[in-house]
This record gives sequence, structure tokens and C-alpha cells, in this order.
Amino acid sequence: MTEKTAAQPAVPTPAVSPAVHGPAHDSVFLRACRHEPVSHTPVWFMRQAGRSLPEYLKVREGIGMLDSCMRPELVKEITMQPVRRHKVDAAIFFSDIVVPLKAVGIDVDIKPGVGPVIADPIRTAADLQRLRPLEPDDVPYVTEAIGLLVAELGATPLIGFAGAPYTLASYLVEGGPSKNHERTKAMMYGAPELWAELVDRLAVITAGFLKVQIAAGVSAVQLFDSWVGSLAPDDYRRSVMPASTKVFEAVADLGVPRIHFGVGTGELLGLMSEAGADVVGVDWRVPLNVASLRVGPGKALQGNLDPAVLYAPTKVVETKAREVLHAANALGTSGHIFNLGHGVLPSMDPDALSRLVAFVHEASAR
Repeated sequence: MTEKTAAQPAVPTPAVSPAVHGPAHDSVFLRACRHEPVSHTPVWFMRQAGRSLPEYLKVREGIGMLDSCMRPELVKEITMQPVRRHKVDAAIFFSDIVVPLKAVGIDVDIKPGVGPVIADPIRTAADLQRLRPLEPDDVPYVTEAIGLLVAELGATPLIGFAGAPYTLASYLVEGGPSKNHERTKAMMYGAPELWAELVDRLAVITAGFLKVQIAAGVSAVQLFDSWVGSLAPDDYRRSVMPASTKVFEAVADLGVPRIHFGVGTGELLGLMSEAGADVVGVDWRVPLNVASLRVGPGKALQGNLDPAVLYAPTKVVETKAREVLHAANALGTSGHIFNLGHGVLPSMDPDALSRLVAFVHEASAR
């Protein structure tokens, strides 16, 4: 790719998302994000587009993950598959959190059974020069794919997404997936100025990636901080929250709800809310009533059925789903989006997901 400056100018701000006045604006999903009355609790699943679906495995056969993210027609098909099959209330754009890193020139590949692998990890001040701001012409395939999807989805909203600065930084510093994040935390604790510049540059890249999606027509955006649950609250506040806040502030005036989600983040929910999200995702470890107190007023909640429940008999799934719905109802707000507490697992029965959607729709009908 062409070498570009590593300076950190303000990311160009697009006009308000076309979705603000589009056919999806009055959908139950967006109404729930805005705490407006809904006819039923909306449902969508993280990782609904992908690995659990036989039709996905068929169209992806022989195509690498990152390559598949750069083919607009294929992205449209994969994104639409769970909407057709499960009748979910929102689509999630098929992509990967390392796509913007690849787009700005980082040598990253997604290896089957491993995950993202960085050829040359970021560990010094000189390495930071490789992290330049993302520009719209770096990801034309994203704009094209979203345009195709919005046209086909009609009144069904499309959720865009990006990886949060901490999780992206962890991949870059570790060189790939990590259980303990040793190198990441060593930089965060031992070289705080280097760390601060790293996550700030990633905030600029992430904000740029979300702005491209919003300008193309997504109805909401979700910031995934998959690994941030490894941090203590004080470390999050000091070393991570400023970068996440920068991302949320960059898209605050563009008319789309902002969702924040992390795994194992029960002790961080209040801070993640404070960072600027309109909707906070909750995993299955924290009851919704407890999560509501931690998140604070004025924020919608998303979650939080344990994905493993889907492997139990249907009656058990329905009982556990009803418990989630009852917990949400007890909060006295329409601001609840039903989801799993984490992503769909590869071996999950797609029919179990379809049955769950139908059950939630019926059980929550107003």
C-alpha cells in the first residue's frame, strides 16, 4: 500500500448517517436503543453472520477470512444469511476487527484455529509510525458492501462495528491472541507514554472506520472490546477509557446509537458506560438488574443469555430466556435488546437460534 503520513489529524466527519431518515429508523431495534416503546423485545446475536451456518461455510469455502471481508457481494450474502434464516431484528455487518489495521498497511492475517496474527508486532516508538489514520479510500469495499446491504435490508437495521483500541492494541503488541496479555500490560504499566500514543492512534483509526460505515448507511455501531475484561477498573480508567471515549465522541453527532461490549466486564460496566455508549452490552455473568445499577440511568442494555444454554433442551432455553426478559421488564424500561452474553459458537445448532428468536418475539409481545 502507498506510504502515508503517520500524523494524527482529526478524522473527517461525514454527514449524519443516511439511516437516520431511512426505513429502518422506526425499527424495534433502534426504538429500543432510544428507550422508545416497542411491540416486542428486539433480538440479534453477536457472530450471527458466520461460522455456525452451513450456508456460510459453503460460500466461504476456499476463501480466506480477510479476503472474504473485502468482497462486497460476498459480504452482503453472509450478512443477510442469518436475517433470512433466524428473522432477527438487526443485521450485523460481516467483517473483522483487524480489517482497518490491514487497510492502513499492517501485515496481519487471520489463521484458522488461531485468529489474527501480526507479522511484526508494535513494541517501540518507531513501530508506531506504521499506524496512520484510516481514510475512506482505504476501504472502498466496506462502503460498497454497506450500500448493497442497506438497499436489500430495507426496514431491517444494519449494525456496523469496530474493535476498541485496547483489544486492537493487545493484538498488535502480543502479535496474536493471548490469555494473559503479558506484553500488553508490560507496555501499559512500564511505558505509559508509548502506550498512550498507541491507543490514541488506534482510536483515530477506529473512529475513521466507524465513520466510513456510518456515512455508507449503517443504523448503529458497536465497539467490541473483547479483551478489556482482563483489566482492573483503575487501569481501565487511566489507560484505556480516554481512547474509547475519543472513539465515541468522534461519532457522537452522527445520529446512530453507539453500543459498547466486552467480555468479563462486570466490574467495568459503569466505566464503559461513562466512556460514551448509548447501549451497554452485558455478558451472562452479571444479572441485568445489577448491570443496570452499574451502567446508570439513561442507557439501554443488551444481553445477556449464556451462549452455552443453547446446547440444552428447548424448554430449558426458553426458561432461561424468559428469566432474561423478566429481569429486563423489572427494570421498567423499553431499553433492552435481547442478545447472547457473547458470540454464537461454531458448533451451535442454527435451528436453536431460530427457535430462540421466535420465542423471544412471542414471549415479549406487548
